[in-house]
Amino acid sequence: MAAPLASARANASGLAREPRELTLVAHHVGPVGGMERVLSELALGLVERGYRVSVIAYECDLPAEAGVTFHRVSGPSRPFVLSYPWFMLAGTLAVRRRRRGLVMAVGAVVLNRVDLIAIHYCQQVGPATPSRSHWLFRLNVAVSAQLGKLAERVCFRLNRPRRFVCVSEGVADEIREFFPAQAARTIAIPNGVDTAAFAPDSRAQESAALRERLGISGERLLAIFVGSEWQRKGLEPAIGALAQAAQWDLLVVGNGDRERYERLAERLGVAARIHWIGVSRDVAPLYQLADALVFPTSYEAFPLVALEAAASGLPLLATPVNGIRELLRDGENGFLIRADPGDIGERLRLLGSDRALRERLGAAARAAALEYSWAKMVERHDALYESLRPIRA
Repeated sequence: MAAPLASARANASGLAREPRELTLVAHHVGPVGGMERVLSELALGLVERGYRVSVIAYECDLPAEAGVTFHRVSGPSRPFVLSYPWFMLAGTLAVRRRRRGLVMAVGAVVLNRVDLIAIHYCQQVGPATPSRSHWLFRLNVAVSAQLGKLAERVCFRLNRPRRFVCVSEGVADEIREFFPAQAARTIAIPNGVDTAAFAPDSRAQESAALRERLGISGERLLAIFVGSEWQRKGLEPAIGALAQAAQWDLLVVGNGDRERYERLAERLGVAARIHWIGVSRDVAPLYQLADALVFPTSYEAFPLVALEAAASGLPLLATPVNGIRELLRDGENGFLIRADPGDIGERLRLLGSDRALRERLGAAARAAALEYSWAKMVERHDALYESLRPIRA
């Protein structure tokens, strides 16, 4: 109620808030990728609430009729060691020319002064893992990690934001630890999920047809793993767990060094039980194919994968990283696991032997996900922006 009361008092005294405008500065905005999806939902949700939203980015994959103004930053979007410093320079110039209303940068991406910085990944903590084992990929990731750490130290000082908006309490704690001068200005607004699109049986017919096309028989249990950066997200122990859980197949959604992991599966004798999907723009029916999520990741901010799986009614088997600690209650809606094939295999065997347990954990996961939604996320951002918008005569 504080923001509306302040607005009423301002109007009563002949003052008014500045127009509801936001300039969002990020590398990419769109439906594919966790951070990209969050940003697209935020932008679209703000437009529905009457904001004029501008996006400054390399790419903005939103419908033309969405009402979002896109200012493209031309330049190399890959590799990161080139695209990151290029965007920092070109994006800084674009912000200087194109900024409207409040400015929110997504991470340490520009040198301008901004109002807010959204933190989806703390570079000081997050592990650097290559998507391929080739030395060029490893070199790119190693250099990129150092660039990211340096950029946060430089940009956060130059940006002088009024708020750091973190996607989980865990990430907020990381910012407070590494940037203690910003502690008082650091808050958390968790990610959301479309609880209608990701719901048990909402795409049942489509999922059944897909299961048949993949050749997964009805009596087989199916675990789903979603994400790229397979080393960080733990695909190796997920595959290793199959060797100890004979009832289960594994559905892998995302891109990575597939040949390497196929060799691992062959060595373990589980290759025939792994189904490779690749990147999918529509993952909702894929969750509904599955009986559990397996996500032994080493670092996250607040993974949409977990929220989507929970909303779809799947028991969660996940490591206790940021976001997971807020969503998963061990033994109630899933199990906290280690990135260890033996530990994951034990939990899969337990779930495989007890259908009632799977159903109970899945229902509780769905209930937990209902506490998160895109609408709630946008509402909290809106309230924050309202408190920061300047008052003019």
